[in-house]
Amino acid sequence: MDFDLIVRGGTLPDGRIADIGIIGETIAAIEPELNAGAGTAIDAHRNLISPPFVDPHFHMDATLSLGIPRINVSGTLLEGISLWGELKPLLTHEAVRDRALAYCDWAVSMGLLAIRSHVDVCDTRLLAVEALLDVKKTVAPYIDLQLVAFPQDGFYRSPTARDNTIRALDMGVDIVGGIPHFERTMADGTRSVTELCEIAAERGLMVDLHCDETDDPLSRHIEQLAYETQRLGLQGRVAGSHLTSMHSMDNYYVSKLLPLIAEAGVSAIPNPLINIMLQGRHDTFPKRRGLTRVKEMLAHGIRVGWGQDCVLDPWYSLGTADMLDVAFMGLHVAQMSSPADMARCFDMVTNVNAAIMGLDHFGLSVGKRASLVVLDAGDPVEALRLRPERLCVIARGKVVAERGRQETRLSIAGRPAAVNRRHRPSQNSIAQIDRS
Repeated sequence: MDFDLIVRGGTLPDGRIADIGIIGETIAAIEPELNAGAGTAIDAHRNLISPPFVDPHFHMDATLSLGIPRINVSGTLLEGISLWGELKPLLTHEAVRDRALAYCDWAVSMGLLAIRSHVDVCDTRLLAVEALLDVKKTVAPYIDLQLVAFPQDGFYRSPTARDNTIRALDMGVDIVGGIPHFERTMADGTRSVTELCEIAAERGLMVDLHCDETDDPLSRHIEQLAYETQRLGLQGRVAGSHLTSMHSMDNYYVSKLLPLIAEAGVSAIPNPLINIMLQGRHDTFPKRRGLTRVKEMLAHGIRVGWGQDCVLDPWYSLGTADMLDVAFMGLHVAQMSSPADMARCFDMVTNVNAAIMGLDHFGLSVGKRASLVVLDAGDPVEALRLRPERLCVIARGKVVAERGRQETRLSIAGRPAAVNRRHRPSQNSIAQIDRS
C-alpha cells in the first residue's frame, strides 16, 4: 500500500515508536515500520506524536480585544462582564471575524484543531453570531469549531436573551448555553437550567452551561443541571463549565453531589488560568484559588477536561492558544504531580476534551481523521514541562504548520555548543516512573 503521507519514527503517547500512514484525510496504518512509499514523508525523529489539542471552552467573540475600550482594573469576573457590555456596542462584523480568524491562525500554529466557543446572544443584532458562523465556514478545512448560544447577561435577566437564544439556534449555532448564577435570584437560575435543558432536548442538541462560576458555596446550579440531564435523557451531552463554587462548598454536600454528577454523565470543564485569576478576589488570607475539585471528580469517574476560556480579552490579559499552558497550570493548582496524573493532564487537553465535544473522529488510531501534532518532546510529561515547539501540525491529512527545532547556542568553555532543555531520565528514574 502506498500512502499520501507518512510520519516516520515518532513516539506515540504510550511510548511506542511507530510510523503513521495517511491516505486522504484518514489514518490508514500505524505500524512499527511501514515499508511503503508516500507522496510526502516526515521524519519525526522519535519526537512525540500527539492527537490534536482541543479546547472545549473559549470566547472567540471577545478574543484579542484587550484594551477596547479599557482594561479590567479590578481583575474580577463582574468587571469583565461590565467591560464586555461596554465593548459590545462597538463591535462590527468585520472586527469580530478578523480577530477570531487571527486567533484561529494562532491555534493552528499550536496544534489546536478543535475549539468550542461560547458566543454572546444578548446583543439583539446577533452580530457576533453571524461573524462566528462565517468564521466556522472559513476554518472548517482545518479546525472543528463548535458554537454555543450564550446569554451572557442572563437568560431571564436580559429582556431579549431568551428570544435571541432561540434565534441563534435557528441560525445554526450548535449548543445551548447559559449562566444560571448570573440571574437575579437563585430561583431564576434554577428555572433557567430547566428551560435551557428542555430546549436542548427538544432540538436534540448538547448543553454547556457556565455553572456556579462564583466563590459562593450556596451557588448549586450544577445539582439542577445533573437532575435535568437525567430527567430529559441528556446523559453524555451535557457539560458544566467552571464549577468554581465547589471549592467553597461543604464537604458533606459535595460527598452527595459528586455521585449525582457521575450518575448523570455530566462532564466538567474547569478553566485553570482564568479560574485562579478571577476567583478569590474578595479574600484576604487564606485565599481561595478558584479551581473546582478536579481530583475528586476524577476519582468518581466524572469526565473532566481543561479549558482555555480567554485570551487577551476583558477577563484575561495573557494567553497564546497553547493548551499545554492550560494543562500545566491545571496540574499545579489541582496538585496532580505524579507521573500518571501529569500524563492524564495531557490526555485531558487532547482525547478527553475531544470526547466532551463529541469528536469521535479525533485520536491516534486507524480509521480516525488524519489530524495530529509532532512536538519537540519525548513524552507527554516532558511536553507539559517544556510546552515545546510544534514541529509539524497536520490537519485532515495536510501539513498546515511547521517550525524548526529551537536550540540556544552556548559560548562556554567545556560545555555543549547548544541546549534545548530536553532531558533523558536515568534508568533508575524510569523504573520509579514505571512503578508509579
